[in-house]
Amino acid sequence: MMKRKHLQAACVILLVSLMSVSSYAISLNDAARKAAKQNDAKVLSARTVQQGNRRIHEIKLLTKKGVVKTVRIPE
Repeated sequence: MMKRKHLQAACVILLVSLMSVSSYAISLNDAARKAAKQNDAKVLSARTVQQGNRRIHEIKLLTKKGVVKTVRIPE
């Protein structure tokens, strides 16, 4: 009985470790919405860029004071 539980636990750990990182990642659309809400601003543009082995969402915002601001959010 104990061996079976260990085997089940090992299978769960293996499956979780094989899940794609993107299943945990924030989408570009969600990142843009979050950035706009946190900065009380409008989204001017949004894109995802590769920086080394990481992907970063770059969101350009226009604040209510007329300032253009760039926010970077890791994917």
